[in-house]
Amino acid sequence: MKNALFIVFALFTSLLFSQETCEKKDIKVGLVLSGGGAKGFAHVAVLKVLEEAGVRVDYIGGTSMGAIVGGLYAAGYSATELDSIIRTVDFNQILSNNTPRKSKPFYEKDDGEKYALTLPIRKRSVGIPKAMSEGQNVLNLLTDLTQHVNSIHDFNKLPIPFLCIATNLETGKQEILNQGFLPLAIKASGSLPTLLAPVEIDGKLLTDGGVVNNFPVEEVKSLGPDVIIGVDIQSGLDSKEELDSALKILNQIVGFQMHKTLDYKYKMVDLLIKPNLNDYSVLSFDKINEIMKQGDSASRANMKQLLNIAKCQIKVKTKQNKTTDFKIFHISKIEITGNKHYTRSYILGKLNLKQKDSTSYKSLIESVNNLTATGNFEIIQYEIDESDDGNIVKFNVKETDVSNLLKLGIHYDDLYKTGVLLNLTSKHLLFKNDIFSADIILGDNLRYNLNYFIDNGFYWSFGLKLRYNTFNENIKVISETTNKINLDYEDFTNQAYMQTVFSRKFAIGAGIEQKRVIASTETINLYEGAIYDSANNKLYFDKSNYFNLFAYLKLDTYDKSYFPKEGLFLDAGMLYYATSSDFNNTFNPFSQLKANFGIATTVFNKLTFQFISEAGLTLGENENRALTFNVGGYGENFINNFIPFFGYDFAELEGNGFLKSGLTLRYEFIKKNYFSLAGNYARVDEDIFNEGRIFENTMSGYMVGYGLETFLGPVEVHHTWSPDHKENYWYFNVGFWF
Repeated sequence: MKNALFIVFALFTSLLFSQETCEKKDIKVGLVLSGGGAKGFAHVAVLKVLEEAGVRVDYIGGTSMGAIVGGLYAAGYSATELDSIIRTVDFNQILSNNTPRKSKPFYEKDDGEKYALTLPIRKRSVGIPKAMSEGQNVLNLLTDLTQHVNSIHDFNKLPIPFLCIATNLETGKQEILNQGFLPLAIKASGSLPTLLAPVEIDGKLLTDGGVVNNFPVEEVKSLGPDVIIGVDIQSGLDSKEELDSALKILNQIVGFQMHKTLDYKYKMVDLLIKPNLNDYSVLSFDKINEIMKQGDSASRANMKQLLNIAKCQIKVKTKQNKTTDFKIFHISKIEITGNKHYTRSYILGKLNLKQKDSTSYKSLIESVNNLTATGNFEIIQYEIDESDDGNIVKFNVKETDVSNLLKLGIHYDDLYKTGVLLNLTSKHLLFKNDIFSADIILGDNLRYNLNYFIDNGFYWSFGLKLRYNTFNENIKVISETTNKINLDYEDFTNQAYMQTVFSRKFAIGAGIEQKRVIASTETINLYEGAIYDSANNKLYFDKSNYFNLFAYLKLDTYDKSYFPKEGLFLDAGMLYYATSSDFNNTFNPFSQLKANFGIATTVFNKLTFQFISEAGLTLGENENRALTFNVGGYGENFINNFIPFFGYDFAELEGNGFLKSGLTLRYEFIKKNYFSLAGNYARVDEDIFNEGRIFENTMSGYMVGYGLETFLGPVEVHHTWSPDHKENYWYFNVGFWF
């Protein structure tokens, strides 16, 4: 029966679009595009066939992915241009919350990249995020692609009149979006529940339109077309065997409502194109070619009807509006609305924008990424309006409603052993723009790290740091009685500092510091420069309080904290030891200079070359061995003057100065799996320059290892050795370093 009806329907359609009909009028075509996630690639294939047949689309309505494709087509893109766009977009990146690491503020790079799990705290209860992503990357892409129609807020005035459907989460009813900010409307229509967070427009909380109306035929019909072409990419309901994931179950529930009305909607369509996409899901973003092929086949099966429609239309050359990332525009004014807890200077500082600047659209997106990377805003909407003396850039921000966060992490390494990280982060606690973070590390070595920072953007920012660090390790020493000691090391460091950013890339800061160092052992009771405490049965290398001044310069454009593929790194600083309680009675004021430089580059997207160079120099007399440079071992978060070096044991090399360089070759043989080979070279001495002979007594070490990226952080196994001696070492760590 269904086949018979289809044949009758096809014959009726063929007669409808006969040459005789064409003589009466220039018919207008309405195009309806359904939702379906990645299956929406088929829409692009259908549009290509429509253009090939010569069909002029006069109205477009869509839902979800249909809204995205339809909105861009309505904005002036050709089907061929849309094909190029979908093939160049990294959908995994776009649909994630990830922003380029180089966009993150220095505070976040230093202290925010060590947590495996982050949970919001609302009303004193720990919850879960609204969705996997807020969708800022999606909005950035859509805003960039629709720059040329930025000033059009009535969608009927687009090159092709357009509407899309969203679902009102409060009422459960549909919202027809046909005016406003085009990228935001499209995003709202495509905000798939659990994947993308809902969007607020005009006080209404909106989500994916497919929940209530995935095929808006009636809405397009109301625009007044003579003919409606519908493209339905929905699949049938899944069987119980196929319902094996939360997303599939959610789609099934959503699908109940949609399938009830489909027969009625199909009757309202003059020509239905329905690709066979049963083998694909809403997340099949890696199946572009296969999905496009299905869309092409389904369209060409209706080529006769499409050609007849085209014959009934007057040929009008459609103006295509194209954009360019390289277009430079002058900013005459910056407007910011929606901010409550964050000042204008803070937002401008993160955007790295100033009035009278000249920038490009590409740079503007990078600026938005900088602001997004703070984690303080759910969505950042931006528009560019032309004015007599330049362009007005308008930002409308929505701050996140979460000001308190619980963060968790785990780690194991050979020095600190097992650690569980508990963090409480609180924003705008005392002042606007401030952030407080408290790390408590439980495990073999109890530690804490407290940070308070008032971020003032372009202006000077202020911070406090309180840290306690401890470890116990066997280290090599030069002694008549022993060659190793069991070192107990404790460090209490409290800092107050100020920081600013210059040249939009560098962080520069200075401050004051109180430090207490306790270094002791029970292994021996006699060592030059150390004091034996018979009451505690410990030999103390140091037990002093120090009051210091410090300054630093930082640059960090690495694309990743661990296993970086591209970017530069610089951390240079000065620490002046001004006064001391002088436990050893040997203290004289002195300074230490340290610098760490790194560069990474990747060829063939697989092989990374990472070069590092590090140096330390003591100015003045330092007779305290607890404050000299101690080189050796492997680790990412060594404190004070402990410096990692392949081929030697932890802190095996000691002196008041050092020079170190190394090269690591890292090959990603499987995604997120790395094979590494490294060589490093160093000179550690009291006088590293030695009248210009800096390469005398150079030590070398080598490493071969395996690394894996996981949601817990890096997992690494390293084997290191040195031709300078017969010993070799194995190192193992798992999780983010803290």
